[in-house]
Amino acid sequence: MNLLRFVLDGLREMLRGGPAYRLFLGVMALVAAAGAFAYAGQLQQGMVVTGMSDQVSWGFYIANFAFLVGIAAAAVLLVIPAYLFHRADVKQVVLFGEALAVAAVVCAMLFVTVDIGRPERIWHMLPIVGRFNWPLSMLAWDVVVLFGYLLLNLGLPAYVLYARWRGGEAQTAKYFPVVVLAIFWAISIHTVTAFLFSANAGRPLWHSALLAPRFIASAFASGPALIILALLALRRWGGLALQQSVIELLAVVMTVALQISLFFVGVELFTDFYNETTHAASMRYLYFGLAGAGGLQAWIWSALALNTVAVVILSIHPLRRTPRLLALACALAFAGIWIEKGMGLVVPGYIPTPLGEIFEYTPSWREWLVSLGIWAFGAIVFTLLAKAALAIDAGRVRARPADAVKAS
Repeated sequence: MNLLRFVLDGLREMLRGGPAYRLFLGVMALVAAAGAFAYAGQLQQGMVVTGMSDQVSWGFYIANFAFLVGIAAAAVLLVIPAYLFHRADVKQVVLFGEALAVAAVVCAMLFVTVDIGRPERIWHMLPIVGRFNWPLSMLAWDVVVLFGYLLLNLGLPAYVLYARWRGGEAQTAKYFPVVVLAIFWAISIHTVTAFLFSANAGRPLWHSALLAPRFIASAFASGPALIILALLALRRWGGLALQQSVIELLAVVMTVALQISLFFVGVELFTDFYNETTHAASMRYLYFGLAGAGGLQAWIWSALALNTVAVVILSIHPLRRTPRLLALACALAFAGIWIEKGMGLVVPGYIPTPLGEIFEYTPSWREWLVSLGIWAFGAIVFTLLAKAALAIDAGRVRARPADAVKAS
């Protein structure tokens, strides 16, 4: 009964808020509804309404999926200092990093769903009723790590908040093993995602042992960028008691990760172009165009410019400590890595085809609208979870005196 009251109190808190809060949720709901309407048309007419084809079968949806898995994994950058190094300042906000991870995983799963032409047939891969094909299938591994990570990031904050709702504190010894598991699981979800690409031997752009480290490095740059922006927003509009030391820690991690990420890009460029072979065709198409086709050049060069400006700001200490410039660097790095890791990785893997054919890809307006709808839904999920967590953590929502027993 107490657990039910805890859930109901959290839901009631999610529905409370001033005009600005309701306006934000309303706008996001409208965007999500527009995306759902566009997806309904895709379901009715088929994948022909997208820009994808038999030659380029992964496009805008999978690009967003690959990026969001990295955002979800980056929550570990708050979990590690909070629980392993006992940073009290970080522990105050770790729940919001986990809420962001939940929203990111939900969005990643939705992007996979909309990328499936016939999602109602997904039951074929379910255990018992279908054939899950685990552990042989990399896709099955991805399902396991994503669902497992979602449960970890729902269960751990729920336990901590439930104890605070009852007027006590969660006992670290009881959930610390789960914390350790979540740390390793966070790395695994993005590693498995990288393996989904690198296991394709017929796609030279992806078939690289460097892909998994590159994924982790970029995740540890884009993830903190979004976390910083989210925490700053919660401090300004949600009343979050955020210490500047948390922002400085994330900014330093983000700086190093972005430097490493750009180094990895340079290593790949040297390897492909110093002694260029036919395996570098996808990279040449991406950066310089191939046989008169170069639809992704503007994307990738924009990404490099955005990441370069961001890393310059972050690497200069006085600039990084300037709030507005830090926010700008976070936005630039977020956008740059989204392009590089999405359109700059997924699409050129298919161009040219193994037969040497060149079929370019451009996302259709429907893909843009569906994607915006999913991102808006993720914003709603994070906002609602953060709203409830803020109220319970601050003591504004508590169990009734009869139920306020210290958590055991």
